[in-house]
Amino acid sequence: MAAYAIKAEVADAGAASLSFDAQKTMYGGRRIAAGDRIFVFASENEGGAGLVAAGVVASARAVPRTPGLARQTPRVSIRVTQLVPARRRLGRAELRPFAHWSDGRPETELNFKFYRQATNKIVGLSDLAAAFLERHL
Repeated sequence: MAAYAIKAEVADAGAASLSFDAQKTMYGGRRIAAGDRIFVFASENEGGAGLVAAGVVASARAVPRTPGLARQTPRVSIRVTQLVPARRRLGRAELRPFAHWSDGRPETELNFKFYRQATNKIVGLSDLAAAFLERHL
């Protein structure tokens, strides 16, 4: 089972399931599929606080490309269920110090993938980063 993370606007972090429509994908995020583990970050760009929960991808559907546009970031719509809330805070402030991009630390991977470009997105995670995030649940 692969692990992914999404940074997006989260209207209700305590909901039983969450839906995210037409989300950008980067760093392998377009390979997300039903059954994958996903960590949900409430985007600070929309007033969120970083990691809020983890769950299982219930469904994933690629969004068709728009005809006539030369460069398009792949987008995916997903639904997440079986949510487990985060117990420890983890957001931009906690990850900002980890900016030595080649140090191999899971915190650095998350900072690079989410905050180097601050756009909301779905990203693929290494096993090390997924294990690090599990410790926050």
